[in-house]
Amino acid sequence: MIISQNKLPIGSFAWTDLTVNNTEQVRDFYSWVVGWKTSEVPIGDYGDYNMNSPDDNQTKAGVCHSRCVNAGLPPFWLVYITVEDVDASAAFCHKLSAKIIVPPKKRGGLGRYCVIQDPAGAFVALYEPKK
Repeated sequence: MIISQNKLPIGSFAWTDLTVNNTEQVRDFYSWVVGWKTSEVPIGDYGDYNMNSPDDNQTKAGVCHSRCVNAGLPPFWLVYITVEDVDASAAFCHKLSAKIIVPPKKRGGLGRYCVIQDPAGAFVALYEPKK
């Protein structure tokens, strides 16, 4: 996951990734269809993929294995929305009948996030940048 280290406004989209079992096939699919170039992101004994713009090679999204913290997530494009406080946001989501799919946790040195399912059934990640 590559998230800009710049200050992101609260409520902005910080990142998008897709979690699937067949990462190589899906990586190649989007490379062919969209034109993205790819770079591997080592994750222990396997690698996820950054999907990079063909024009400037800037990372635009990720394709991730359905393992570790992503195990059990359905195959969908997950959007990360910036919040001020991921713990407070998750608690508020719970009070408003949202499901906490992945509880708040650290994401490397980038900050913290959680994954929720809103009352309509849509999935989204809430992301608190490192302060």
